[in-house]
Amino acid sequence: MGNELETRMYEHDDYEDDLPKSKTRVKQEMHELQELGKQLTELSKAQLQEVPLEADMREAIDTLHRIKSNEARRRQMQYIGRLMRSADSEAIEEVLQRFKERDQQHLRFDKMAEDWRTRLLEEGNAAQSDFFDSYPQADHQQLRQLIRDSNKEIKNNKPPTNRRKLFRFLRDFFMQEAP
Repeated sequence: MGNELETRMYEHDDYEDDLPKSKTRVKQEMHELQELGKQLTELSKAQLQEVPLEADMREAIDTLHRIKSNEARRRQMQYIGRLMRSADSEAIEEVLQRFKERDQQHLRFDKMAEDWRTRLLEEGNAAQSDFFDSYPQADHQQLRQLIRDSNKEIKNNKPPTNRRKLFRFLRDFFMQEAP
């Protein structure tokens, strides 16, 4: 009895796959492709080089960046949307997802660096000990020097040059340590 039900369910699934797409579904897919094309136009040139695109799509995106008129930009975006129909949208989505994950990772490193910088400057030697216990591979001498210079800046009410250097040192350290 259970096998008959399973067979009917599978037959029903096969039947749905044979049905043509509804107008609503086709329209939704077109909007999704246009949105994907819009995301491509917002990438930097270096990022765009990493995306697997046809030459006509690259040219269309370059043309869009040169257009000033709103109406012409709108038409060019529609053209990019049409080109997206023949593009490998799955490969493009994979690359865009990688960019998104990379951006989230950079934000996480920035947050870690900011948190540690604040702790190192406010808590002093205790925070340094905690940091070196957690990250023994860090350059102790350079970190101590940056902390000393940052504290002098704070004490003398100077611009935050060394505090920025400390932040960059910490962020770069966390980025190098990441798998």
